[in-house]
Amino acid sequence: MKKEEGATRRDFLKVAATTAPIAAVAVASGGTAAEAAEPDLTSDKMQDTAHTRAYLASARF
Repeated sequence: MKKEEGATRRDFLKVAATTAPIAAVAVASGGTAAEAAEPDLTSDKMQDTAHTRAYLASARF
């Protein structure tokens, strides 16, 4: 049998198995929640408020 040069599928799976948990921890611990702005009652546009953030969070799939 001839030994292949370079990366193999098995090497890729080893690297993927070790980096996935590290990436998940980095994403989970890296963010801080942004606070919603005070509503501008003179504007007709949709505004970033706590109410709209709660609605959009509940509508996610």
